[in-house]
Amino acid sequence: MNLETKWLEDFVALAVTRSFSQAATRRFVTQPAFSRRIRSLEATLGLTLVNRARTPIELTEAGQLFLITARSLVEQLGEVVRHLHHLEGQQGEVLQFAAAHSLALGFFPQWIARLRADGLGFASRLVAANVGEAVHALREGGCDLILAFYDPDAALQMDPELFPSMPLGGTEMLPVCAVDAAGRPLFDLESGQSVPLLAYSAGAFLGRSVNLLLRQRALRSTTVYETAMADSLKSMALQGLGVAWVPRLSITAELARGELAICGGEQWQVPLEIRLYRCALVRKAAVRLLWRKLESGLGM
Repeated sequence: MNLETKWLEDFVALAVTRSFSQAATRRFVTQPAFSRRIRSLEATLGLTLVNRARTPIELTEAGQLFLITARSLVEQLGEVVRHLHHLEGQQGEVLQFAAAHSLALGFFPQWIARLRADGLGFASRLVAANVGEAVHALREGGCDLILAFYDPDAALQMDPELFPSMPLGGTEMLPVCAVDAAGRPLFDLESGQSVPLLAYSAGAFLGRSVNLLLRQRALRSTTVYETAMADSLKSMALQGLGVAWVPRLSITAELARGELAICGGEQWQVPLEIRLYRCALVRKAAVRLLWRKLESGLGM
């Protein structure tokens, strides 16, 4: 029998929500894909687990019995993985972080250094991921903490009692471009002329913030490049290909060296709040300790 762990996790989510659409949202997959996975589970077991004729859906008698086993297997596997990570750390529990790419490079190292300087040392493991991947990892126990820019839309999808968060600081999105031989910006947002825009692709959180600003200020622009990665936009801006909005913490060195210049006033900047998220159900001692220390002002 070839059972996939994600099918068990899918089935547990379905049992909790009693809705294919809600369970699919929790599992960060489309509803058709989610439904196929549940059918694959049923086919592998040779059992009908879900009564799809009822709304909300109900588990069959076989489904109710199998749910006990599915929950037990998922919980046991999670405990084993956490225990192995604990052993691997040797000096204590390893804190697993998932962070937005720009924060993984521009914020996390300095933040961890401040914590250590304040006397809080712990082993950590960091994975750079987009917001959706990070939220999924936190929900499924794949990480202990998320470091992310605050996104009201994402916050609405996470119960604040189950996934509490804490502000760690802030930065801002700056409009930048390369400079000419005299060190002047190649483009000027205040000129009223159309500018080549290095844009975030649809769905990117940072892109939503920038696009709202551009609509409010009616910037004349032509999109010449799109990506979901702030660092990629920075690289294209360094080549003189257009204007990009990039978090300040990602371009500190380039601004200091004069390789990039801010090409608009404060009205063209977008404030960003940096937050740390955890799952209230996690009983990891290191997570609880870190949270208490941060609440007392350590590392801020």
